[in-house]
Amino acid sequence: MAPRILLDATAVPADRGGLGRYVDGLLCALHAQGADLAVVCQRADEERYGGLVPGARVVAGPAALSHRATRLAWEQSGLPHVAERVAADVIHLPTYTMPVSAALPTVVTIHDVTPFTEPELHDPLRTSYVKSATRTAARRATRLIAPSLATRDELVRILGADPAGIDVAYHGVDHEVFHRPSEAETKHVSDRLGLHGHPYVAYLGALEPRKNVPNLIRGWVKACAHRPDAPALVLAGGGGWDDDVDAALATVPLDLRVLRPGYLPWPSLPGFFGGALVVALPSRGEGFGLPVLEAMSCGAPVLTTRRGPLPEVGGDAVAYTEPDPPGIGAALGALFDDPSRRTELADAAHARSQQFSWAASAEAHITSYQRAVDQHEKSARTR
Repeated sequence: MAPRILLDATAVPADRGGLGRYVDGLLCALHAQGADLAVVCQRADEERYGGLVPGARVVAGPAALSHRATRLAWEQSGLPHVAERVAADVIHLPTYTMPVSAALPTVVTIHDVTPFTEPELHDPLRTSYVKSATRTAARRATRLIAPSLATRDELVRILGADPAGIDVAYHGVDHEVFHRPSEAETKHVSDRLGLHGHPYVAYLGALEPRKNVPNLIRGWVKACAHRPDAPALVLAGGGGWDDDVDAALATVPLDLRVLRPGYLPWPSLPGFFGGALVVALPSRGEGFGLPVLEAMSCGAPVLTTRRGPLPEVGGDAVAYTEPDPPGIGAALGALFDDPSRRTELADAAHARSQQFSWAASAEAHITSYQRAVDQHEKSARTR
């Protein structure tokens, strides 16, 4: 009999972001495969999850869960009660925290270990807690899920996690949402951005130090030097705390154009990615690299780095650069000057993206859930 899974979605932020896309994509695929699901979420998401997984038990937590400190406290005491209430067999925590006294087997997704390897790339107020919570999960969770082989290997190397207790489940991509856009879709985005057909370099993500946006800005400036009608740079996505972004923007010559449109509506993302001259995501640290995969699925020529798991995602279907401004500038310039290379990358990226699906990710998660239940039962028999 398949286990009943309680997925804790209370950590998903209002802007969805990478965590929201992971939880949404996974839940839809689990539901499609007939998994026995229950979901606990913030009150604002109750209707959303009810629509995503019809027939699943959806439980809304207290209103105060929108505050991070309250949510973390509730996770320790309230989540185990919800698990009992819905008769769950296993609890999945899709981010690094977990209830330490849960009576049920727990599966925790650890997305990356960059707080350990490059703490300067993270908010210093959160880094200490994140590291502590990650250590706790690595030590106490029944099983861990890593979104890449690189992250699994780092969990073993840095935290001494048992590799036999880690399951690798690549993220997927919704190929209906992230598709090769029509000319009308790319024109709509271009016009909405005020570019009206002018070429642009696209970036999508938070303005956090590990995303390397200041060096992207400086590299783009180098690539555009002495170019008539140089492509614009569009920095789309949420906020962040990288103070160096404004300093880098202050160095942009007046004849170059930078746009910061903020969050873009979901339906516009294929046109945004697929209509770009290049999608540049030269991150210094990732656990998987979901925007890289999403841009690939839209048939975009992508420039990224060889850091962490990004080569697992991009393979030979993307262009690579060092994360410093000279490297980014040279790589962008080479792509600007080579339309055939951009076309070749776009086709290869789209083809490679088809290897990733939420269905495959769900299968790997289901395997992990069953292993957790089996381990828990075996441990109970030997006590």
